[in-house]
Amino acid sequence: MEKLRKKRFSEYELLALLSASSVLRKKRYFKELLYLCKRSKIKREKVYETILQTYLFAGFPSALVSLQVVNEFFPQKPTTVKNNPKLATIKKGTQTCKKIYGNKFDKLIDNIKSFSPELADWLIIEGYGKVLSRKGLTLAERELSVISILTVQKFDSQLYSHINGAYRQKVGEGKIKKTIENLELLGNKSYTKFGLIVFGKFITNKNNS
Repeated sequence: MEKLRKKRFSEYELLALLSASSVLRKKRYFKELLYLCKRSKIKREKVYETILQTYLFAGFPSALVSLQVVNEFFPQKPTTVKNNPKLATIKKGTQTCKKIYGNKFDKLIDNIKSFSPELADWLIIEGYGKVLSRKGLTLAERELSVISILTVQKFDSQLYSHINGAYRQKVGEGKIKKTIENLELLGNKSYTKFGLIVFGKFITNKNNS
């Protein structure tokens, strides 16, 4: 915990660490990082969007608990939310997913459909349409937070895909690596060790392609 206050973090580093601490349910780290976000004058909208998208990876209960704490540090009056029509959401989701997966998009969808047509639809509608296409954060910023989440959850194939997705969004290798390296500050070096192995595979494959 003390290491967090001693270090100087950029905005993307803080938001990525905040995401990871949320899905890990490390409440003390989460509150400390929220304090650092507030001290760094990061906009509430960015903090909110960063944690809102964690429901895709850790479920509604986790997101509900974390967003309640966010509201303690960044209070805001309730607002009315307009839901996008389904067709518009599908279109947005398809566009965003293609930005991440490129020419592997069709293969991804076909693969998921082979064992769960419902999840293939929800991936586009829920994941990439309703959540990752939202305003408030750039897709590059969202990808760095997703990388931190998938690293601490140790999902190697999905992590590899989102490292590639971040790179496709012009995120530099240094930023991606730093995001992964910072995760050991959450009290477990295995997070960073795991993430760097996957990152190393990505770099090797990229250089050999």
